[in-house]
Amino acid sequence: MNKNNPHIGSSFDDFLIEEDIFEAATATATKRVIAWQIQHEMDILKLNKTTMAKKMHTSRAALNRLLDEEDTSLTLSTLISAAKALGKKVKIEFEPA
Repeated sequence: MNKNNPHIGSSFDDFLIEEDIFEAATATATKRVIAWQIQHEMDILKLNKTTMAKKMHTSRAALNRLLDEEDTSLTLSTLISAAKALGKKVKIEFEPA
């Protein structure tokens, strides 16, 4: 380890863990991917937010929260509803840490 900078030689994950922000950063990154995927599929299907919300049987405000990259609160039922509206299914799996 470098005496001038203790982070040289460590991984970025190690840095996030040391700063106690690993889980928050991972949640935000994951939500950004989910929001991007949903918006991408909406674009392919030429669905606007109003139509997508109707297909999900939810409000446009709820859809906006789902598409908000910074809002990491997300229920599985909302995610599954979005996937169904897009003709997709959700696959979640755990990987070794």
